[in-house]
Amino acid sequence: RYKVGNGAALVTRPNTGEILAMVGSRDYFSATHEGQINITVRERQPGSSIKPLDVATALQLRKLTPATALLDIPTCFQNIGQSDYCPKNYDGSFHGPVLPRQALANSYNIPAVKVLGLNSLESFMATASAMGLSTLKDPSRYGLALALGGGEVKMVDMATAFGTLANQGVKVPIISITKIEDYTGRVLFETSADVRKDELEKALFLGGS
Repeated sequence: RYKVGNGAALVTRPNTGEILAMVGSRDYFSATHEGQINITVRERQPGSSIKPLDVATALQLRKLTPATALLDIPTCFQNIGQSDYCPKNYDGSFHGPVLPRQALANSYNIPAVKVLGLNSLESFMATASAMGLSTLKDPSRYGLALALGGGEVKMVDMATAFGTLANQGVKVPIISITKIEDYTGRVLFETSADVRKDELEKALFLGGS
């Protein structure tokens, strides 16, 4: 009923970075729905899925704490040379003071934009890049709507970024190949889940010390 013509999905194991499942389109053989385009590696707007990275940046920079109240009230933001930016929530209402976890759980737009304003575009993009996003590079191309997914990213990068959250702040790049052999059976490349788990545990241990 939402007239969605295509879709993609990516499933990974965060602590090893392994791709467990990748579906690039609804039907590889469909000519009318971009079947032979792997959407997981194409740039698309992420929508509200980028909001946790916005809040993570603010927590990292100590711009807010889990107990900081964010005002979800009618708010307009000035844009130099443009009309004011006045975001609205998907439900068309306002909810007053909310905690960051409440704003995230309910996907409220106005608190997310306010958090990005606290962070600054430059700081948010630097943190998002460190977590795995590779396409957000020039702050001058974006505005506060970036907090609502107004910039294009890759699904594979988002998987790395969310994996960084799952790994307590340690980025583990995703991998699609764990072993390569030539025709004689000689191993040219190999990695294992155990090795990558050990690397993650060492990183967590050193980071916690």
